[in-house]
Amino acid sequence: MVKLDDYIPIIGPEEAESIRRTAAPLRGAAVQHINSAAVGGGVAEILKRLAPLMRDVGLEPRWDVLRGTEDFFAVTKTFHNAFHGQDVSLTYDMFDTYREVSRQNLQLINKEADFVILHDQQPLGLSVLSPGHPGRWIWYCHIDPVDCHPRVWNFLRDYAARCHAAVYHLDEYVKKDLDVKAYVMPPAIDPLGDKNRDITEPERRAALKRLGVPGDLPLVVQISRFDRLKDPVGVIRSYRLAREQAPCRLVLAGGGAGDDPEGAQVLEEARIEAAGDPYIIIMELSPTADLEINALQRSAAVVVQKSVREGFGLTVTEGQWKGRPVVASPVGGIRIQVLDGKTGLAAMGDEAVADAIARLLQDTALADSLGRAGREHVRRNFILPVYLKRWLEMMAAERGV
Repeated sequence: MVKLDDYIPIIGPEEAESIRRTAAPLRGAAVQHINSAAVGGGVAEILKRLAPLMRDVGLEPRWDVLRGTEDFFAVTKTFHNAFHGQDVSLTYDMFDTYREVSRQNLQLINKEADFVILHDQQPLGLSVLSPGHPGRWIWYCHIDPVDCHPRVWNFLRDYAARCHAAVYHLDEYVKKDLDVKAYVMPPAIDPLGDKNRDITEPERRAALKRLGVPGDLPLVVQISRFDRLKDPVGVIRSYRLAREQAPCRLVLAGGGAGDDPEGAQVLEEARIEAAGDPYIIIMELSPTADLEINALQRSAAVVVQKSVREGFGLTVTEGQWKGRPVVASPVGGIRIQVLDGKTGLAAMGDEAVADAIARLLQDTALADSLGRAGREHVRRNFILPVYLKRWLEMMAAERGV
């Protein structure tokens, strides 16, 4: 099990001791996390590592996964798209499906939990049990809600209002019309997990060989779920423009999530766009491919994240942690990670992204400088021990200790 002391070489003994002092008043607190997928997606990945670390500092965490139907996850995917401002088609049946599956999952709630954390909008319907429950209920919004479709937000706001607090990744995400206490807490990566730990050169080469990725050309790499909001087809267009300026190969890799029914369709769209191009590798990765992702990112000459919208963008964090130069769209949480010209290059649109990729391929000194600065930026702000401390501070504030 992961332990806080394991991170001392990264954060130092003084910071580890500060985290334990922050945790002391919360010792024994029962913390229930509920989300909608056990594997796939950033929330599941965070909880897999956060829960054991909470246990190590004296809390009693529990992680439960909502059980839903295919129709339910189609509805919540529509809601997800609506949160990102897309013009979605809504029916009364969708809202009925959400209510019914929420009702079927009410037995998940730990009636004696000190904290119940509802991650994103899928389990938010469980908040109907908040009145009369002894714990503090918190809605953690991991996506950008600024332009949420009014009808969807009006529906979900009633559930969010039953919570005692809401957590957002950025200040500008805070929903002003939700009358509960708001906290701002960006997420983090685990620098010691298989996806981000240091790997040996033989490990890296072996992983690339398993994946069938040759080392004959500089690699441009985007790793994300196959989701239109990650713009994989746009990445291919930008890559082709960049390749006119500098030789390179594109690796577009990712997987799906159990609560995202659109992934297979988006993957097929990317394959159609890349058809017949021998310099483009598209691969679907399993949820357990952490070491392979690590190797791909460490092998990248440039890491790309060409998102149209983004709640935060942990794939950017991962690339920066590995010291790789990053080109990313300045949207959502990417804006506080990629500080243009300092910790990476910010670019929006096919041509701008292509020019930024080519610039880094041609200027290795700039690429190295941005990679080093990006890694330090992550170390100070977006790694798991920093995130744990923010959690502890938030829960202490909610308990008044």
